[in-house]
Amino acid sequence: MSGTTMRRALRELVLVAALFLAYKMGRLLVDGHTAEAVTNASAVWNFERALHLPNEAGLQAGLLHHEFWVRAANCFYAYVHFPATAVALIWMYVRKPDTYLWMRRTLATLTAFALVIHALYPLAPPRMLTWAGLVDTGRLLGPSVYGSPDTDTLSNQYAAMPSLHVGWAIVVALALATTTAGWRRWLWLAHPALTLIVVVVTGNHYWVDALAVMALLAVVHLLVPCSTTAADRLVIPAQPAGLRTSELPQRR
Repeated sequence: MSGTTMRRALRELVLVAALFLAYKMGRLLVDGHTAEAVTNASAVWNFERALHLPNEAGLQAGLLHHEFWVRAANCFYAYVHFPATAVALIWMYVRKPDTYLWMRRTLATLTAFALVIHALYPLAPPRMLTWAGLVDTGRLLGPSVYGSPDTDTLSNQYAAMPSLHVGWAIVVALALATTTAGWRRWLWLAHPALTLIVVVVTGNHYWVDALAVMALLAVVHLLVPCSTTAADRLVIPAQPAGLRTSELPQRR
C-alpha cells in the first residue's frame, strides 16, 4: 500500500470515527431537559393514537411471551447497528469508492440534522412510558446497552426522534442495493425492515421516529449528490509527464 493510499485511508478512518463519536456525544445536548423529553413522549404517544398507528405496547406484549425472540431482538439492537454500518462503509471504501463517498456524506449529513432535532426536541423512548404498558426489554432480559438514564453519561437516551438506527439501516441498504446485481438487491431491504421491528418491540423507538427519519432522508437526498466528480474520487491516477489532458484515455 502506497503512502498516498495509506494517508487517504487514515483520513477516511478519522472522518468515520468522528461521525460515530458525534452520534455518541449527543448526550451532552439534552442535559437538563429530562422533563421536557417525557412531556414530548406523551405528546408523540397521543399523536400516534390519533393517527391510528399500531400500538407499540401491543406489539411488544405479543413478543414478551417468547423469551428467545426478545433476547434476539435485544442482541440485534445492541450488536448490529454500529458494526453493520462500519462493515458496509469498509466494503464500499474498498470495492465501490464512489458509492462509499455518497454513503459517508449521506450518513454524516443525516446525523448532523438528527443531532439538531435531538437538541431541539428531546424525546424519551417508549420504554420509559411505564403508564402505557411498555417495558425495557433490555433491562428485563438482557443484553442492555443503556444504564439508568440518570447516571448514563455515554449515550443520549432522549434522542428517540428521528431514529438513527432506522436511518442508518436505510442508507446501508440503499448503498448495498445499488451495488448488487439482479433480484438479490432487494434482499438488503430486510435490514431496515428488521431494524424497525426491533427498535419498536424493544421499546426504544416509536413508529413516528421511523417516519421522521425517512422524511429527513428525503431532504438529505436533495442535498447530497448521488454521483461524484473527478475531484471527489478517492483514487485519482497521476497524469504521466509529457502528456496533455486531451491525450489521456477517458474513463468509461
